[in-house]
Amino acid sequence: MVRPNWSARGAVALLAFVLLILAIALAVTIGEMSIPLATVFKALGNGLFDLDYPVSAIQQGVIFDYRLSRAVVAALCGGALALSGAILQALLRNPLAEPYILGISAGASTGAVAVMILGFGGAALSISGGAFLGAIAALVIVALLAAGSGGATDRVILAGVAGSQLFNAATATIVTTLASAEQARGVMFWLLGNFGGVRWPDVWLATPVAFAGFAVCIFHTKALDAFAFGADAAAALGVAVTRVRIVLFATTAVMTATMVSIVGTIGFVGLVIPHAARFLTGPAHARLLPACLIIGAIFMILADILSRTLVPQQILPIGVVTALFGAPAFAFILYRARRPA
Repeated sequence: MVRPNWSARGAVALLAFVLLILAIALAVTIGEMSIPLATVFKALGNGLFDLDYPVSAIQQGVIFDYRLSRAVVAALCGGALALSGAILQALLRNPLAEPYILGISAGASTGAVAVMILGFGGAALSISGGAFLGAIAALVIVALLAAGSGGATDRVILAGVAGSQLFNAATATIVTTLASAEQARGVMFWLLGNFGGVRWPDVWLATPVAFAGFAVCIFHTKALDAFAFGADAAAALGVAVTRVRIVLFATTAVMTATMVSIVGTIGFVGLVIPHAARFLTGPAHARLLPACLIIGAIFMILADILSRTLVPQQILPIGVVTALFGAPAFAFILYRARRPA
């Protein structure tokens, strides 16, 4: 019996953590306003450890309240979306499965926009709550469409595409017919992904969702490995297939809805990052899921940095940046994974 090399795993985990910290440090340091590195450390010390270094209120706000909170949410968002993509690909045994393609992101966007523009639910329903209800509605509709067409995994993907188009059309209808010009501009920019309005309350919302979702997924790693052989094989191995599917689909819906409600719709992260992680760790989910969490977090932080620096004096929507880099990366992954006829 081959025993796991815990020292090597610990070294890899430490390296991943260091890379994540470095990515956050870059995000805090780089920006339109040029701030000396010493001032950056002082502002972080003031904000994190309640120190009393002499830093101007503007620099303190930019570094701690804007850049750091933005970087943390970017990390949580990237990790959660990558994790969701890995779970959906495992459950459906389809390399194209991800929240964006399955319509979960589109449903969450519709729910959030309905709350923002229509005031749906009144004061009792927040944007996050609307996004969650929209994500669940999309998941139910996709499941019903897939079940009605036979329930095969390829049918689930097709049903997801149909559901995504349905909810995208609903969102466009709400925006074009009921929103003011100012609301329409804000919503359309938000739908492409935007970290500009992120602050610390968003961190407190995203953090428990991302880590609780990760804990649930890690708890089901053996079941996810069994799904690689199909649902029947998983059931024969003692996996409660229906219960596991419900729990994990609901977990991905909650994570996706929460992140969409904070930053808008972001594609390609849940599709590309799990494939990239498999090249590094292999298919075993005990290693794959932590890798997705870290790689997705680093990727999203770097994408956010690029969104602020690619075009001078402008901030690109984060969804545009992830598509610009995600589409070629996915094409390369498909090329590398091709099989001879």
